[in-house]
Amino acid sequence: MVDRATTKDDLVAGLTGAMIVLPQGVAFATIAGMPPEYGLYAAMLPAIVAALFGSSWHLVSGPTTAISIAVFAAISPLAEPGSPQFISMVLTLTFLTGLFQLILGLARMGVLVNFISHTVVIGFTAGAAILIAASQVKNFFGISIPRGAPFHVVVEQAVAQSGSINPYVTGIAALTLATGILAKRYIPKLPYMIAAMVAGSIAAYFANLEIGAATTGINTVGALPSHPPPFFLPDLSYGTIHKVLFPALVVTMLALTEAVSISRAIAVKSEQRIDGNQEFIGQGLSNLVGSFFSSYASCGSFNRSGVNYAAGAKTPLATVFASLFLILILLLVAPLAAYLPVPAMAGILFLVAWGLIDFHHIFSIFRTSRTETIILLVTMIGTLIDLEKGIFFGILLSLTLYLYRVSRPGIEPSVPSSEQGAYHFVDAHGHPECPQFRIVRINGSIFFGAVDYVRSGLMQIDEINPRQKTVMVLASGVNFVDVSGAEMLAQEARRRRKLGGGLYFYRCRDSVYRFLRK
Repeated sequence: MVDRATTKDDLVAGLTGAMIVLPQGVAFATIAGMPPEYGLYAAMLPAIVAALFGSSWHLVSGPTTAISIAVFAAISPLAEPGSPQFISMVLTLTFLTGLFQLILGLARMGVLVNFISHTVVIGFTAGAAILIAASQVKNFFGISIPRGAPFHVVVEQAVAQSGSINPYVTGIAALTLATGILAKRYIPKLPYMIAAMVAGSIAAYFANLEIGAATTGINTVGALPSHPPPFFLPDLSYGTIHKVLFPALVVTMLALTEAVSISRAIAVKSEQRIDGNQEFIGQGLSNLVGSFFSSYASCGSFNRSGVNYAAGAKTPLATVFASLFLILILLLVAPLAAYLPVPAMAGILFLVAWGLIDFHHIFSIFRTSRTETIILLVTMIGTLIDLEKGIFFGILLSLTLYLYRVSRPGIEPSVPSSEQGAYHFVDAHGHPECPQFRIVRINGSIFFGAVDYVRSGLMQIDEINPRQKTVMVLASGVNFVDVSGAEMLAQEARRRRKLGGGLYFYRCRDSVYRFLRK
């Protein structure tokens, strides 16, 4: 509910959010291969549309690191980054991304993001973070590496040119990086990115003033245009759509995964119910509208959403205020970007890349699950090799391993508990069993993928003890049985009846019982 109190809180949160996105927008645009102002454009109108049409009170959309690196990886092989053709293709990709998101939302397909495991997202994000850092190696050390070069080429060139490092450029980048780290650690209330940029800019200004830009090699970003996002008509020709169609699908799923995951994470704190389908619609509309106003693909931003919630935002109006404040700030400070050195941006992006890697969860996965570790490493390495396909490698592997697990439901021999007055069953190991009667507990669904495994498990009873012709299945753990599973159970029941025994079920779920009766 909007009232005077919530509006005041939203104004404060909006101003805070606008200050946060200013350095982030420039940094993210650099990652995406776009001119710096496009990162700010993507945080304006799309954020308003997503907030008004989504379901979350606190989710703030805009440019993000993962989407930016995905956009760069998709379009850089097709056009020179920063060129008019590159910008045009990026905005076409944004239009298609929004269209796909809107269609999925209207088709009530929000459940799709549940098939992208958290481990895949962590692996992809770690790989993307490494690629972000790799893309800035040349700007951090002042060496010459082709833009958009594959990861292995960056490593090879960095090693080969280690003797040609520019000390002035590296000094500015290192100072910016160190300032950001120290500000974030010891002065948490200070916007650390802005502090780092100011420190790097001042140092670069005096270095160029005293020594000369020709000697230092310290270049600057250049002044930003001081006007709101201009109207742009995306190129919807067949040739362009054909080139960016698959990348748009990749960006679509990645953006939706980020948006829904972030909104759910914040909803846990705010105790709000999130509608995944409505979020799809909001994100789709934001990218569709944004593509006509010079905004490249955006999605839910964890940093901005977290700051928005922590700053006391109560309604989506906080995001509207943040976007309006950002437009005002752009008009006022755009000329100052002429003093922002490129090495300082590299230092900022190194800091961003480090913060993207979720070391806590990565080490936790390494300690607890070999399977999840494999998924994480495959996704991360796949992302380093081919970012567009890396996340699909991870999704495919995680689904394959999941299907393998569910196709092997637990089949455990059981016996009645020997405790006085107990009416439950326990594991049969170490307990005597009836010579003619076998009790087994099945935990898992009996569907077409698990039929052979369950059939083998039931027939193995004959091999272990041929006299146990009658089998009772403790079926409380059987969640689902399909036609293939029911036919297999019927065949097994008939087979055991011919042997003089039978197949019985104890404590079936109502849905399973009704299906088997049919």
